[in-house]
Amino acid sequence: MQDIYSDILQFRGTHYDFGYEQGVRLRDSFTLHNREKQWKVRIPRFTVEEQEVKEAITRFAPGVWDELQGLRDALDWPMERVMMEFGGYRIDYKRSGCSIMTGDGYLIRNYDYMPKTYEGRYSLFQPTDQGYAIIGPTQRITGRMDGMNEKGLVMGYNFMHRKRPGDGFICCMIGRMILESCANVEEAVDMLKEIPHRHSFSYTVFDPTDRTYVVEASPRGVEVRESNVCTNHFEILTKENRNHLVDSMKRMDAINGQRDSVKSAYDAFRLMNDTDKGVFSDLYSNWAGTIHTSGYLPKEKKAWFALGGDQEPVEFDFTTWLDGTELTDQRITGKVDTDIPFVHMKDGAYWTGKK
Repeated sequence: MQDIYSDILQFRGTHYDFGYEQGVRLRDSFTLHNREKQWKVRIPRFTVEEQEVKEAITRFAPGVWDELQGLRDALDWPMERVMMEFGGYRIDYKRSGCSIMTGDGYLIRNYDYMPKTYEGRYSLFQPTDQGYAIIGPTQRITGRMDGMNEKGLVMGYNFMHRKRPGDGFICCMIGRMILESCANVEEAVDMLKEIPHRHSFSYTVFDPTDRTYVVEASPRGVEVRESNVCTNHFEILTKENRNHLVDSMKRMDAINGQRDSVKSAYDAFRLMNDTDKGVFSDLYSNWAGTIHTSGYLPKEKKAWFALGGDQEPVEFDFTTWLDGTELTDQRITGKVDTDIPFVHMKDGAYWTGKK
């Protein structure tokens, strides 16, 4: 069992200044040190021109480009390296797990992935220039793997496969752009139909109306369905599915089979986070162990978060924060049953081509 943490990052200001502040915090961090070593064992194949990336990002979320420029200036990096690390466009993404369920006023999500990629940052950002304020954990610094914006739009994604990638954005940048620019599930669905997709993922979007849409997206097409549960297989784009779906089906059956006992958002959180309910995963070495459980209550504008299993959620009142009250806590702590190092906590948290 390993003690872990996520740092809470609060910022109000322009996207450029937010990027600069993040760059300052990242200097000499384990995260960047490990990423630098990672590129030495996995030679990057990034040859996209700056103008192409800029045009792709600014079409959907112009402020994100300003954030990248702030990171560039704070880190004193060439823009090519900033785009490769944080741009989320035409780069590769490792496999992962994840489970999502929605119900009356809530979305609960397990984020299943590899500790060596988990950067331990929980962000609250209120832009003063453009875009919606967002609360949620980050991925690749600028991306969001799940989150809620000031309008109460909630998003989480689930991995399907990386076969035959296209020229487009990876999941965490797509998640960020949805939360940055969309006010409700209809706008999110429309954007997901328009965004170019690098890999195949399902995006679950939810808002205060209690409507849930699962958008099945691949470089070859996008389909939309209504559902209150999503794991790691497509139900419409079935030809895109991987051959091995046993674990995905097992977690979906566990959620559906116990749904009758779920009477509240907290019950749903327990179903997802308790290690004996069949949804929480300990497959960390296979890139599919549950690292965090997120909960979002968009009608109340509250967010829940827990690191590891069998945990009580930390609650954030997003409305109070948007009104100007700063959070006093600096970190969220938890425990995860793995000895694999986390990228933000220890040197040597990077993988080789064999692992």
